[in-house]
Amino acid sequence: MRAVILKMGKIGGIKESLLERLRSGGQLSGWDQVRLVFTLSLPAILAQVCTIMMQYIDASMVGHLGAGPSASIGLVSTTTWIFGGFCMATGSGFSVQVAHLVGAEQYDKARAVLRQALFSVLIFSVFMSVLGVAISQPLPHWLGGEEAICADATGYFLIYSAFIPFMQMSFTSAAMLQATGDMKIPAILEVLMCVMDVVFNYVFIYRMDMGVRGAALGTALAEMITGVAMLGHLVVKSPELNLLQDRGSFIPKKETLKTALGISSPMWLQNIIIRGAHICSTVIVAPLGMVSIAANAFAITAESFCYMPAYGMEESATALVGQSIGARRKDLARRFALIATGMGAALVTVLAVLMYIFAPQMMEILSKDPDVVALGARCLRIEAFADTLYAVSMVAYGACVGAGDTLVPSIYNFTSMWVVRIGLALILVPYFGLVGYWIAMCVELNFRGLIFLWRILGRRWLRKDLVNI
Repeated sequence: MRAVILKMGKIGGIKESLLERLRSGGQLSGWDQVRLVFTLSLPAILAQVCTIMMQYIDASMVGHLGAGPSASIGLVSTTTWIFGGFCMATGSGFSVQVAHLVGAEQYDKARAVLRQALFSVLIFSVFMSVLGVAISQPLPHWLGGEEAICADATGYFLIYSAFIPFMQMSFTSAAMLQATGDMKIPAILEVLMCVMDVVFNYVFIYRMDMGVRGAALGTALAEMITGVAMLGHLVVKSPELNLLQDRGSFIPKKETLKTALGISSPMWLQNIIIRGAHICSTVIVAPLGMVSIAANAFAITAESFCYMPAYGMEESATALVGQSIGARRKDLARRFALIATGMGAALVTVLAVLMYIFAPQMMEILSKDPDVVALGARCLRIEAFADTLYAVSMVAYGACVGAGDTLVPSIYNFTSMWVVRIGLALILVPYFGLVGYWIAMCVELNFRGLIFLWRILGRRWLRKDLVNI
């Protein structure tokens, strides 16, 4: 353990030295750029490993309750994604500004943006929480769920909605820390959150016999504790952003809000586009029955195994592109984007091969229903052929966000999701059931990866200047 800690400390030292050179205009060789992408990505990737493991355990706990409870969570999961996506997009409107200011070494302005961000996202998250509570009762019926699972689905979404402000603070605080290049603390806290999630879920689901509601409450409490801890570290311990260094107003300024809106509004649109398409997909899948709903939900959880490197590379691409632009080094920003995209795609490809080979075993971890396992494994093997280019789209999108280029990627995602995926699904699902939907998704993800690769190979995404530096 001591050797691991020393190794992480050494990696952290390398990262700080390279980031300082980036911000100050120093030279970074090609190898230095690769090392910086890797050292920033590594904590996030390790956190994703733990997160996915905990999601497997979490889903397995619910899966052992039967297909009905699993289907009830799967029914509303796309709606929880759309709410979470709004929260992340709102935080990104401010964190991208912070990344640019940190890259320019204007830490006082970065802290001013942080103060305004905390006030703004709090107001926004309270609104989202109230909205979620209000629609929790009719939502499962709107989504076409069977009557047998609607009560559990309502209970799950109600608890989720009540804790949205804590989730928002966790998202925003993590994004702010990552904007400074601090990937380690968010990663550590996210791992601890996953551990708490599993422990709380075990207590509430089994010991207190709360079933689906216990799963929601366990996750919500873990997010609440993590959100408080993440915010505390940000405002007290962050070298660049701790708010004890100076004083300032938390009331948002027009210029800051305008810039944040320019970044976040296309991301809100994209969230509606992508998550709305997911909800539409849920409506398409729901009439196929509980086995298909459960297999679809578990397969989505299982496939996340492949995307662990892409998540880490996406976060590092956002931070490095943002800081490079703040340091007025756009050519370096483009190189970081290409390096991160290539590394993410390569690592995900290896994991996709493993997922194809071990698809049945991955599904057996999540469910004991043989029909669910068999159907889910077929879906995973189809998806393995899309993972490489999906990773490209994820990392390339992260680079675009770091540059504040969010409108065109939103248009890409609209075309990809609604024209390609939903269009094909409507044609294929009546003939092939759930397998038809996953074939449509495979085709769409490959298409999305290609158009994002085309975007990132060009230079037009680097043309914005978001903040006054």
